Amino acid sequence: MMTSPTESSPAQPKNADALIADISRLMAEAEEMLSESTSQHAEEKVVLLRAREGEAVKRLAERYAAAKAKVSAAATRTDEIIRANPYESLAIALGVGVLLGACFCRRRE
Repeated sequence: MMTSPTESSPAQPKNADALIADISRLMAEAEEMLSESTSQHAEEKVVLLRAREGEAVKRLAERYAAAKAKVSAAATRTDEIIRANPYESLAIALGVGVLLGACFCRRRE
């Protein structure tokens, strides 16, 4: 007796179930491989970023120290000049104050 293609035989559901199980197993393995790969790459990137962060902090500290030294040197030099010429410094400060005051008064009008 021959069976037609539309009739289902007992072997077809067994093969279909096995195929579905194989596909499910392969999908689970693929997801596991992807998650392991992603976490490994992420760890490498985190290590790289932390190394760059350390370098950036070091450069920032060096620049801060250099700027602080320049400002301190300028303040010391200004203090020395003012102490050496107190009356001239006072006259200059008074003149700058009068000019700024005149400029601000004209803007209001």
